[in-house]
Amino acid sequence: MKTPDQIIDQALGILDSDPVNKAIVENDVHVPKTIVKSDDDDIDNDYKYQRENFYNLVERGQDAIEGILELAKESEHPRTYEVAGNLIKQVAEVTEKLGDLQEKMRKLKEVPNSAPKNVTNALFVGSTAELQKMLKGKSDEWPYLSR
Repeated sequence: MKTPDQIIDQALGILDSDPVNKAIVENDVHVPKTIVKSDDDDIDNDYKYQRENFYNLVERGQDAIEGILELAKESEHPRTYEVAGNLIKQVAEVTEKLGDLQEKMRKLKEVPNSAPKNVTNALFVGSTAELQKMLKGKSDEWPYLSR
């Protein structure tokens, strides 16, 4: 005699009595390959994305300013003028952030070119008495030094 579970399994066409284990065995986990990008690509992409967002914010802010100024003219209520002033201030701050972003990217791209090309370190190994002799010109003991 079949159990109710077996009858349902047969009606649904399930052959394995333990579908959970079958599902675990059949479903292989597929890990997608990750593409390694260089830091320069990430920096450029982030810069472009942030710049686009700033432009969108400024454009939407300008539209909102136009709308709130019309509303302020119609209502002549002090609160609407206050809101308009705050909105103008916020749009100005976003444009300032856009300028800061531009400046930071310019500095970031200049860094590799402004680094010193040759670094020369002169190191004296000896006592202070030997250093004084060398500086006074008594370089008999230091033939490899020349003035």
